[in-house]
Amino acid sequence: MVIAKAWVLKKHFDGLPKTSDFDLKKIELPNLKDGGEQKLLLESVFLSVDPYMRPYSQRQMKEGDIMIGTQVARIVESKNPAFTVGTFVVGEKGWRTHFISDGKDLQLLPSNWPESLPKSLALGTVGMPGLTAYFGLLEVCKMKPGETVLVNAAAGAVGTVVGQLAKIGGCKVVGCAGSDDKVAYLKKIGFDEAFNYKTVKSLDEALHKASPDGYDCFFDNVGGEFASVAINQMKKYGRIAVCGAISQYNDSVPQKGPYVQIPMIFKELQMEGFIVSRWNNRWKEGLQALLKWVVEGKVKYHEHVTEGFENMPMAFIGMLKGENLGKAVVKV
Repeated sequence: MVIAKAWVLKKHFDGLPKTSDFDLKKIELPNLKDGGEQKLLLESVFLSVDPYMRPYSQRQMKEGDIMIGTQVARIVESKNPAFTVGTFVVGEKGWRTHFISDGKDLQLLPSNWPESLPKSLALGTVGMPGLTAYFGLLEVCKMKPGETVLVNAAAGAVGTVVGQLAKIGGCKVVGCAGSDDKVAYLKKIGFDEAFNYKTVKSLDEALHKASPDGYDCFFDNVGGEFASVAINQMKKYGRIAVCGAISQYNDSVPQKGPYVQIPMIFKELQMEGFIVSRWNNRWKEGLQALLKWVVEGKVKYHEHVTEGFENMPMAFIGMLKGENLGKAVVKV
């Protein structure tokens, strides 16, 4: 018999989440039985903390529910011949150390995953955040060689991949982040221009200086004031992929604006919100492309690893505050 640990939402968040909003529970898991549906016992090895968890918790969760989220897990007991013990999979089972599955809701890591590559990348660059960058750029922004791409929250899990894929696609890339260390990292991985939005005197001037001709594509992870300023710097017929709005997730009172109609009309812009699950039928294609670029060294990665399952809430809060460079993960 296995005793699993799980973090539950004790209280819906008001503003920035607090550690007191979570509760650590113990759950007794039943033994696997022959012939039953519950044929696999798994242990989480890495867990993801992502911005989407903040708005989704409000929309989809009740107090007392296990926190939503994805993990890389190892199969420790199997009565399903399709899954061998020791196999690593990606599951969406929330913040828990162990769980039981029938295997239908698990994804195997790509069979050509190199042994030298961290399995945690299946939660980041070669996982949902990487796919968000991939499909957002190719299908929503429809970037073309020679164009200029702007991405905010550029040092995060999605933004770092956006910039590098845009470079692979032959674009000029401008990124912004919230610290000088993050800006230095962006330049190191090939961004043409990068700046610290917290220290510039004028965001408008910084964007204009980075690309005096404006921007063809804007990959927006932040929303709020940044988006309001950036939309005025778009070129005619520019495309805006609205991926996230992390600047607004913790607001108790909704921000006013931005009012986008005038620049959208006169510049004939396209703005489209998206959620990556739209391309579920093409995930294999996206993962193989990302894995290939990582193995070839064309896409570099950085992980912000927090040790210990007991530190899940702290890692989540730190990620929302922008403390991570690259993908934030928790190692159990």
